[in-house]
Amino acid sequence: MQMIRAIVRPEKVDAVLEKLMSEGFPAVTRMGVSGRGKQRGIKIGDITYDEIPKELLLMVVPDGDKDLVIKLVLATARSGGKGAFGDGKIFVSPVDEVYTVSSGIRETAAGTEEVRL
Repeated sequence: MQMIRAIVRPEKVDAVLEKLMSEGFPAVTRMGVSGRGKQRGIKIGDITYDEIPKELLLMVVPDGDKDLVIKLVLATARSGGKGAFGDGKIFVSPVDEVYTVSSGIRETAAGTEEVRL
């Protein structure tokens, strides 16, 4: 399993969520975040904004779906044809275990099992 963390522009997040849902990836955690990238914020006139609002989308997907989900996010979150500074980032990391609190089910690459309390 892979955790995909996608930071996207707030005005793009609804389109990204809709695309993920339509392609069979409804499980997403969404959080409002702020920060800056390599461009160190933006300057408009005499005012510098060094913390720009973004949305963070968290998804855990099977290894075989990772590339598809990344392509969906890239295609939907990108501004214009070639993109622009501030469109966001995608971070991918392995997930060794997942526990479902309500059922006590533990998922790993080897399969699932119920965790006894």
